Amino acid sequence: MDREKSSYAVQSVENALDILEVLADEIHDGTLPYLAGKLGISRNKTFRLLATLEGRGLVEKDEWSGNYHLGVTTVELAQRFLRNISMIKHAHPVMESLARKHDEAVYMTVLRGSEVLFLDMVDCDQQIKAESFVGKRFPFFTNAAGKAIKAMESKDVLEKYFHHRRKEIPNQLGLEAELELIREKGVAVDIGGLGEGIVSVAVAVRDYAGKVVGAIAMLGPSFRMVAGRLENEIIPSLCEGAEMLSMKFGYAKM
Repeated sequence: MDREKSSYAVQSVENALDILEVLADEIHDGTLPYLAGKLGISRNKTFRLLATLEGRGLVEKDEWSGNYHLGVTTVELAQRFLRNISMIKHAHPVMESLARKHDEAVYMTVLRGSEVLFLDMVDCDQQIKAESFVGKRFPFFTNAAGKAIKAMESKDVLEKYFHHRRKEIPNQLGLEAELELIREKGVAVDIGGLGEGIVSVAVAVRDYAGKVVGAIAMLGPSFRMVAGRLENEIIPSLCEGAEMLSMKFGYAKM
């Protein structure tokens, strides 16, 4: 491979990515000697890299021919990426409308394990505002988006989660009660979880099967996100926006 290497690149990671690129580009599956020659590294090093990738499901080896090809995990990653892109495409116009209406930052978020990933944002024009959280992950219980999504999981799933993670969550009983209330109201509000003085409000978004696929959230400083404004302006707008976005994903409220 003749690609120029960055001075900060980790060589083994570069080689592993090169293997994936070769397997993705080649019509025929790669043998160990072929891949080693293509990358210009020893067969022993190539074998170790392939074994690591195989362990993560990114590469698979045919038992009969000994040839390597891309594994099923690469397909899953690609599908997840495309789902996120599709979600952003559908969500962005709704987010822009909410941001213009209330002049506060609006985010599209998804749950990854027990963490919330902030996928996309439409910022506000306010002079005082929080830093961008796009691309960042936070424990679900630290913000409204995570709570809005997690609250919609079945009680059995939540019970199992709390049983295995009880040592990781401060005030578990309080969180369980809060999630139950969010499930009833359909909206989550968090104060201070993402930083001192930051208020987040969120409503879950569903797909055609009724499955929660993410949450649309609005963030702002506490001196602007006061109770009266939340109840009378922001929460009704977020509920309407989440319903509109859910309809774009094929959800039909019964």
